[in-house]
Amino acid sequence: MQNFRTGFGFDVHPLVENRELVLGGITIPFHKGLLGHSDADVLVHAIIDALLGAAALGDIGTQFPDNEVKYKDISSLILLERTNKLITEKGYEIGNIDTTVVLEKPKLKSFIPQIITKLSFVLKIEKSAVSVKATTTEGLGFTGRGEGVAAYATVLIYSKV
Repeated sequence: MQNFRTGFGFDVHPLVENRELVLGGITIPFHKGLLGHSDADVLVHAIIDALLGAAALGDIGTQFPDNEVKYKDISSLILLERTNKLITEKGYEIGNIDTTVVLEKPKLKSFIPQIITKLSFVLKIEKSAVSVKATTTEGLGFTGRGEGVAAYATVLIYSKV
């Protein structure tokens, strides 16, 4: 019998000048980037929260506090790799990940294949197990005004025990 668990993650970061825009571990050419203690990769942060939640391991702030110097400007992919290790140590494997990034600009369509490749490589799962979508809010709200980026993630993890 397999033990299935789902998790949900959500994250938001403001867009600011003089920062790189990193989404899904890929640097996206844009005149603004996301503000945060780490590289502020909102997509990876949502995935981390979904994975941690599914395994009942708290959240990103519990596991990787933003007041610790060792996480200053760290690549969120390193945190994702550590998260994957935490869930595998607890006996879980990733079934699939489904994500949505919410932003007006830049358009992500051409970057999505790279993001999927990067995430699947870091998590050691098939590309077919990773879904990345992008949408706008048609000019509404903080994402519509170009003030920030939001991301949602759901995951399925399982144990063969």
